[in-house]
Amino acid sequence: MIVRSHLPWPLRWAVVALVFGFSAALSLWAFEFGKSIAGLDKDAKAELAELRIEVAKLREEREGAQSIANTAQSLLKAEKVAQERLAQQIKQVESENLSLKADLGFFERLLPASASGLNVRALQAEAAGPGQVRFQVLIMQIGKNPPEFAGRYDIVLSGTLGDKPWTISQPGGPKPLQVKQSARLEGTVSYPQEAVVKTVQVKVTDNQGGVRATQTVKL
Repeated sequence: MIVRSHLPWPLRWAVVALVFGFSAALSLWAFEFGKSIAGLDKDAKAELAELRIEVAKLREEREGAQSIANTAQSLLKAEKVAQERLAQQIKQVESENLSLKADLGFFERLLPASASGLNVRALQAEAAGPGQVRFQVLIMQIGKNPPEFAGRYDIVLSGTLGDKPWTISQPGGPKPLQVKQSARLEGTVSYPQEAVVKTVQVKVTDNQGGVRATQTVKL
C-alpha cells in the first residue's frame, strides 16, 4: 500500500521557500555576527596600537625629564664648585687686603725725608723665633727724576755673646740693590741662640764701597 502526500504543489513550494528563507536568514546572521567579531578585533588592534604609541610617547617624555634632571644636577654641581672657588678667591682678596693694610701702616709710620738723594725711610725688626730676626726696610730716592741707584745693602745684628760684644751680618753678606724711586726689602737673619741681639742696622753702600745711607733700630 502506498501513502501519498495530499499537500498541494503551491503549499509545497511555500514550505520550500520558507526553508530556504530561514537558511538565508541564518547565513546572513552568521555573516553579520562574524563581521561584528572581526570589527571588535580590528578595534582592539587599533586601540593596542594607540596604547603602544602613547607608551612610547610617555617613555620619551620620561627620558627627556631625566635628561633635564641630570642637566640640572650637573649645573648645581658646577655652581657649587664655582661658589667654593669664589669663596677661596674672597679669602685670598681678604688676605691681600690685610697685607696691604700692613704695608699702609708701615708707610704711615715713615717720617718725612728732609734730605735729598738716597735715604733709608724706615727700618722695622722683630724676633721671628729662636735665633731669627725678621726685618723690613724701605729705601727711597728723594728728588725729581733721580738716576737709578745701583749698589748693595747689608743687615747687621749687634749685641752680646757670652758677655762680649758681638756682631753678625746677614747670610752671604751684602746683597745687590737697585733703586729708581723706592725699594722695599724684607727677610730674616739667623743668629746663634746663645747671642742677645740689641740692635739691627741696615747699611747701603755704592759699588765702590762708600756708605750712602744707614739706619739702626733697637730690638
